[in-house]
Amino acid sequence: MSVTDDRRDRRRFTSAVLGPRSAPEPTPLGHRAVRGVVVGANSRMLCLAVPGGEERFLYDRTTSFWRGGEIGPGELRTGDDAVVLRTPGGHPVAERVWAQAARATGVIVDRDADTLEIDPGHGRPRLTVVLPYRSSGRISVRHPRLEPGYVFDAVGVWWEGAVWAARPATTQPPHPLAATPHRPPAHRYASTLRGTATWYDPAWGHSSHLDPRAGVEGVAYPALDPVGHGAACDRRTPCVALPLLSVGATLSLRNDCTRDAAVLPVLDCAAADSWLCDLCPACGGRGAGRIASLTMTGFVALGGRLEDGCFDATVTVHDGEG
Repeated sequence: MSVTDDRRDRRRFTSAVLGPRSAPEPTPLGHRAVRGVVVGANSRMLCLAVPGGEERFLYDRTTSFWRGGEIGPGELRTGDDAVVLRTPGGHPVAERVWAQAARATGVIVDRDADTLEIDPGHGRPRLTVVLPYRSSGRISVRHPRLEPGYVFDAVGVWWEGAVWAARPATTQPPHPLAATPHRPPAHRYASTLRGTATWYDPAWGHSSHLDPRAGVEGVAYPALDPVGHGAACDRRTPCVALPLLSVGATLSLRNDCTRDAAVLPVLDCAAADSWLCDLCPACGGRGAGRIASLTMTGFVALGGRLEDGCFDATVTVHDGEG
C-alpha cells in the first residue's frame, strides 16, 4: 500500500467514526501553481516539463521572474527547476516564475570561509551553503553569528549541489540552539492557531522528473506525535502551543495577508521550525512562532513569495485530529 493510499484510508476511517467535518479532503492546488523543469523559454513563453507531459505559459507585461534576484525571461535556463504561479482564473499565463529556488533552515555545524554546513534536523541530509560576496552583507546583518551551534535560515538558489544564499529568511536568535531559553509545555491547546507559515522543498532540489515529491502539496508540522515518528522528529517546545498531529492528518491553513486558504495534509516533520520564535516581516509581523511549513507549490498557491520565506497564517485543526 502506498503512503497516499494510507493517508486516504486514514481520512476515510476518521470521517466514518467522527463525521465528515473531522477529516475534509485536501484542496487541489495545481490550478494555481505548478513545478517543473524548463525545456524552453523565450521573451514571450515558457515551456515546462511536468509529470505527464509539458505545460506552456505565456507572459504578460506584469510577469516577473526570480533566480536569486529579479531577472528577465531571457535568463531562464534549460534544465532549471521552476515554480510558476498562474494568473487568477487558472489561465496559462505566468504571474511570477521562480527558478532554482532553495532554502536552508537548520543549525550550523561547520564553517570554512564563506561555506557553511547546515544540519536541518529530523534525519534530513545536511546542506552545503555558500555565502556569495554580493549577499554576505545582507546575511550578516540578520545572522551575525555564523558559527557552529547557531541557527541559520536563508533563501537562495541551487547551484552545483549547494544552496547559494541570496537573502536571510529570519533574524538569527542571539544564542546557540543548545542555549535556547526553556519554554514550559502548554497543557491546553486551541483548535485555531495563529503564527507564521514558512516553506520547504520536499525534494531537496531534485526536479519533478527525478523525485515525485517535488510537486507534492501539503505541510510539514513542528509537533508530530512521537508515536510512529520516534527521535527523528527532534522538536523542542515550540513558541506556539501546538497540538500533536500525525502524518496523514489534515488541517485548514489561511494566508492572513491574501486570505487564500486550503485544506492540506500533514506530510512530514518540521522540527527546525520549533527552534525559532520569530515574526514574519514580509506580512506585517503580527504572529510570533512557526506553525506550519508548506511545500513550495502549496506556499506559492496560497499567495506566498518564495524569496520572502513566510507569511502570517491561521491554522484550524479539525475535530478528531491531535
